Amino acid sequence: MEWHITDAQSLAIIDSEIGDHVFSPAEYEIVRRVTYATADFEYKSLIHFSERALQAGAAALAARTTIVVDVPMVQVGIAQNIQNTFANPVYCSLEALTRPQKEKTRAAWGIETLAKRYPEGIFVVGQAQTALTTLVDLITCEEIQPALIIATPVGFVNGDTTKERLHDSLVPHITINSRKGNAVVASAIVDGLVDLAWQAYGQERTQS
Repeated sequence: MEWHITDAQSLAIIDSEIGDHVFSPAEYEIVRRVTYATADFEYKSLIHFSERALQAGAAALAARTTIVVDVPMVQVGIAQNIQNTFANPVYCSLEALTRPQKEKTRAAWGIETLAKRYPEGIFVVGQAQTALTTLVDLITCEEIQPALIIATPVGFVNGDTTKERLHDSLVPHITINSRKGNAVVASAIVDGLVDLAWQAYGQERTQS
């Protein structure tokens, strides 16, 4: 992400208002990105990082692991930063070719199709709760083993249950412990993670 002086000033305000916290430096970078994208300080107490989620995600990005997203808004939101760094392939569930189905939403069928194609991918669910439920079902059945799941959909129906199942899995993940969330939050998390990963691994790639 390219920063302008107004971005730096805004982040300084965020730092001042958040004050003391218990996050690691890397986790805090994600928190401040989400706060900056949403102007909502409540996310400070809602973002959940599983153990080694950021390390696993950064390593997967550096390995050019395929990224699967649920909606075009997330794909557009992360595309430029991805292209300017690790250039991972990015696929959207709504653009996956699937046979017509009535039992699941289009996003759920699409993400199931792509998950079976890229079972160790990075999955970003910013809007479709049904897509997250499908991913967790596939994890439970041991059909996929994602490198990382970033899940921030609004959760009115079975959202808490699905996230609890994800928390209980061994899959690295970043979620929102609330009904709140949207594609903007997901994109902000990915952008922050990409920049952290580029700091850790990018120098090696530019020299090789």
